[in-house]
Amino acid sequence: MPESSRISNNYDHYYADETSEESDSSNTEADASSATTSLRSCTWDYPFENGRRYNAYRFGEYWCPNDEQQAEQQAICHHLCNMTLDGRLFLAPIGDRPRRVLDIGTGTGLWALAFADAFPCAEVIGTDLSPIQPTAVPPNLRFEVDDCTRPWTFAPDSFDYIHIRCLSGSVADWPAFYAECMKALKPSGFIEQLEFGLSPQSEDGTVAPDSAFALWSRSLPAAGDAWGKSLRSVDEAASQISAAGFIDVVEKRWKWPIGGWVDEARLRELGVWNRLHWHQGIEGWAMFLLTRGLNWSRDEVRVFLAKMRRMLRDRRVHAHQDVSVVYARKPDKVAN
Repeated sequence: MPESSRISNNYDHYYADETSEESDSSNTEADASSATTSLRSCTWDYPFENGRRYNAYRFGEYWCPNDEQQAEQQAICHHLCNMTLDGRLFLAPIGDRPRRVLDIGTGTGLWALAFADAFPCAEVIGTDLSPIQPTAVPPNLRFEVDDCTRPWTFAPDSFDYIHIRCLSGSVADWPAFYAECMKALKPSGFIEQLEFGLSPQSEDGTVAPDSAFALWSRSLPAAGDAWGKSLRSVDEAASQISAAGFIDVVEKRWKWPIGGWVDEARLRELGVWNRLHWHQGIEGWAMFLLTRGLNWSRDEVRVFLAKMRRMLRDRRVHAHQDVSVVYARKPDKVAN
C-alpha cells in the first residue's frame, strides 16, 4: 500500500478491496491473509511508550497519545471550544450549503460528527493518524487514516471548507501543509484553524518566573523545537496562512482562564473546565516531547507533572492561556 493511501473507516471493506487489488490470480488465500494482517498491524497494533498508547501508523510523527485518557482530554477541549464559540462549529462565512468538507487531525471525530449532523447534505471527511473514531456515523461522514504532512491524494479544487483544530506540534513544514490546503480547496473555499497555546501566563505576577508553570512554558516549546515541530501555532498560524496566499485573513483571539479564579460567571465556568482539561492532558502533552526532545527521564517528567498539578489546584495562581481562530479564503484565481 503506498504511504499516501488513505484508509477508510469502513476498515474491513477497505482491507478486502486493498488485498484484492494487490493480489493476482496466482496469490494464495494465505498471501491475502498475510497482506491483510500486515495492513491491520501498521494501523491497529498500537505501540506503548512510558505507559501511554500512541498511533501505530507513522509512529513517532505525532506527540500526543491516542488512549482513553487523551480521548477524554479531547472531549473536554471540544466542550471548551463550543463554549468559546458560543456553540458554533466554525466562524468562517461558508454559507448554509457546504458540499464537501475536510476535518484535518480529526482525533476522536467529535467536531466532524457534529458538523455532519448539522449539515446532512454535506460530504464530510475526517482524517487522522489513528482510527480511534466511532464506526457508527452519519451516512454523510467517513473517517480515514492519513498523514496530513505527506502529499495529499485528494483531487484539486474539491473542498468548500477545510477545518483544522489543535495541530500545533504536528507539522514540521507548515508552508507545504498550507500549500496542500490551497490546492485541495475550491476557488473561494475557506480554511479555518483553531489553536490553543501551551504556555500558562498571568497578568498579576502569580505565575512566578521560578514556578512550575514558567518551567513548563520554557520546556515544552524548547522540546518541540528540538523535535522539529513548533508548538507556537497559536501565534504563527495567521501569518503563515497569509504567506501561503490565502486572502481575507481574519484572526480572533481569546484567553482561557486556568482555574475558577475569574469573577465573571461564564469565564469562571470555562476556567474550571480548562483546569480539568489540563489535569487530563498534561501527561500526554509532556511525556513524549520531554523524553524525546529534551531527554528527560520518565521519572523526571512525572515529578515535574506533580508540581504542575499542585499549581493547577492553587487558587492563588491566576493563569490563562491564549486561544486563536484564524480563517481565510482561497482566491478565485491562484497564481502559478
